[in-house]
Amino acid sequence: MIRVWDIFVRIFHWSLVAAVAVAWLTGDEWDDLHVIAGYVVAGLVAARLVWGLVGGKYARFSQFLRAPGTVLAYLRDVLARRERRYLGHNPAGAAMIVALLLVLVGTALSGWLLENPVRLAQMPDLPQIIAPAYADGNDDRDRDEGGGSEIVEELHEVLANFLLILITLHVAGVVLASVRHRENLARAMITGDKRTPEPGDVV
Repeated sequence: MIRVWDIFVRIFHWSLVAAVAVAWLTGDEWDDLHVIAGYVVAGLVAARLVWGLVGGKYARFSQFLRAPGTVLAYLRDVLARRERRYLGHNPAGAAMIVALLLVLVGTALSGWLLENPVRLAQMPDLPQIIAPAYADGNDDRDRDEGGGSEIVEELHEVLANFLLILITLHVAGVVLASVRHRENLARAMITGDKRTPEPGDVV
């Protein structure tokens, strides 16, 4: 076995799983806990972005981020059942990490704006092509405080639902890779260890 995932990556991963689960389950019932979970998610994502620049080899974005063409080629190999084993993140997994981080940032930011109406009021006016659909046309204050809030709330819900889709795809990818390469990737994210590289593996 070889150590791949450092302690920070493992703690980040499972803490994020817990925080997102709490945020999802408390969205309509316990506002205070939902807000706290949102701040935890935001803090974890910020820490991961920093660690992606200064962390260990397999935690760094420079090690696992691939060009779109490489990701597509890897997905074609998956369909043809000839994909190579990656010691770190494979190209599809790396693309999923980027997508998850972006959606988490958008979800946390929109939630942060909704938490305090003053933050929405300080935002620039919403594009006029969208705002009139939510405004009654009587005054600008209604548009800013009502329409703006509705738009951001809708965005928050859309991003949260899209996050669930990405998580489902992520779990499916982990299961598929675990079966294909005879390696429990979920356990590896707990222990940090994976099977030592074999001929043909990408390290």
